[in-house]
Amino acid sequence: MNDRVSLYEIHLAVLLFGAAGLFGKWLSISPFIIVLGRVFFATFSLAILLWISGRKKPLFPREDILYFILLGFILSVHWVSFFKSIQISTVAVGLLSFSAYPVFTTFLEPLFTKERIVKLNIFLSLFCLFGVFLIIPKFDLQNSTYTGVLWGVFSGFTFSLLTIINRKLAQKHSSIVIAFNQNFFSTLFLIPLLFFISFPLTSKNLLLLLILGVACTALSHTLFIKGMKNIKAQTASLIHTLEPVYGIIFAFLFLKETPSNRTLLGGMVVLLGQVLIAYTFIKRKK
Repeated sequence: MNDRVSLYEIHLAVLLFGAAGLFGKWLSISPFIIVLGRVFFATFSLAILLWISGRKKPLFPREDILYFILLGFILSVHWVSFFKSIQISTVAVGLLSFSAYPVFTTFLEPLFTKERIVKLNIFLSLFCLFGVFLIIPKFDLQNSTYTGVLWGVFSGFTFSLLTIINRKLAQKHSSIVIAFNQNFFSTLFLIPLLFFISFPLTSKNLLLLLILGVACTALSHTLFIKGMKNIKAQTASLIHTLEPVYGIIFAFLFLKETPSNRTLLGGMVVLLGQVLIAYTFIKRKK
């Protein structure tokens, strides 16, 4: 029964991850402000959660404070480029091009860890990259899909860096503490932009940012972490590949966005590559 509940929690978390892309279209404001609102409300929510849990250890572990500051900066860049990709192109293009992040992880992780590069993963990573190229109708900076893919791929690169550093820190700190710190420092990095970027402070914008920060960030990460207590990380990684699928379905239902045939074909190649990379990871761990 606990396994089934945990499975539902992880699926709901990934569902919320996929829904986050919608806010790039619903909020007609700078992606910097979208991310600032997201990390601010996420930080506040996670702080409340940590307070309720009765945590007595310091929230800002001194021995890794520089790592947390770096994470905050990378998280800011990651989400800004992610929402920029969606605003320029479509939710589908942004999510699918971002989903090619295993390409970068395959080559970057051995540089930070003692793990060797798996030859099969090199092939599968190039397979994912081929899927991304299929999405692009024309290699021209004036083409919105092309520029959207470039921003999305860059978002995937920064996400790869995040996962590698998070993996290192997860050996010493709880996932919620890591999430709190990276959102907190991301907020500090982005707050000064309020003096340079103006945006309409409407009740609609504040409500959307609140939902994005609480539901699609703090709640989703909490559910994902909680679900992994009874579900293997390998299984969770496979479920996580559904994020762009959920996002595309949401975009179709709420934004009336219909992906082109090229986007669907490229997306299927990217997702197949992701699933195969996750599957080979599971096989190695057995």
